[in-house]
Amino acid sequence: MQTHAKTAPRIRLGTRRSPLALAQAHETRARLCAAHGWDESAVELVPVVAGGDKVQDRPLADMGGKALWTRELDAWLDEGRIDAAVHSLKDVETIRPEWITLAAILPRADRRDVLLGASSLRSIPQGATLGTSAPRRAAQMKNLRPDIETVLFRGNVATRMAKLQAGEADVTLLAAAGLERLGQESVGTPLPLETWLPAPSQGAIGIECRTEDSVTRGHLDALNDAPTRREVEAERALLEALGGSCHSPVGVLVENADEGLHMRAALFSADGAERVDGSSDLTPGDDEAIRAFAADLLARATPGITALFTGAS
Repeated sequence: MQTHAKTAPRIRLGTRRSPLALAQAHETRARLCAAHGWDESAVELVPVVAGGDKVQDRPLADMGGKALWTRELDAWLDEGRIDAAVHSLKDVETIRPEWITLAAILPRADRRDVLLGASSLRSIPQGATLGTSAPRRAAQMKNLRPDIETVLFRGNVATRMAKLQAGEADVTLLAAAGLERLGQESVGTPLPLETWLPAPSQGAIGIECRTEDSVTRGHLDALNDAPTRREVEAERALLEALGGSCHSPVGVLVENADEGLHMRAALFSADGAERVDGSSDLTPGDDEAIRAFAADLLARATPGITALFTGAS
């Protein structure tokens, strides 16, 4: 019979209060306890209300961008009220304070987007409305289906599904990983990666802690998934090199290949009318090659695209 050490270190894991964020925190706690042989009580979940959860009637980009998902958790981490913070990495800024370390990235879940309200992009009725607050999703849809209009959809997964059910839009898009973590993987139609690119870091959970906290860093290191980390670090490096923000419509997919990494990316104008694509084979950790790839994309992009990326200036 397995016994758990009563002296197991206790980690306070900060998390947003949304059902998806809590599901991610529960997964992180389960993985920590499994990795170290701890009882569940050794890891305390500490819910925090994030700024992005408080306002639902405006686009994220108009309210301060991705910092709205991290600001409160960063403050609690800085004050020592939590030891680590669990994040959906696609919602975390590419440039973080030096005192914060991305200590672990969990194995990546399904990175695809899921279409709700229609069985395929082609079957969406002419002139239908897409409910979304994501510039990437809006621009990518308009690029493939210029007839489709967009309306603002914000809120957690259940809120957006309820808005769709209420007829506030004809279709919407959700992350497959989020649906999977909420036990709703049978909902909607996943869009193929060959034709629909996800957001940088989509499907990846990251855990941050204070850089100086070597004990917590050591505990979290056991959760690191090396293949996922290689992919996510490359995707985040590209976003940083492009000067991308919440206003920047960009899709990117990095996959582990036999000889390293294969990266595909597409940049869009806000209305989706303009698009530039590229692909590159990379060595993990070769940020110079990623910067060169970003520079090539921006050099070939139209002014309607480069205006949305500070790396073009």
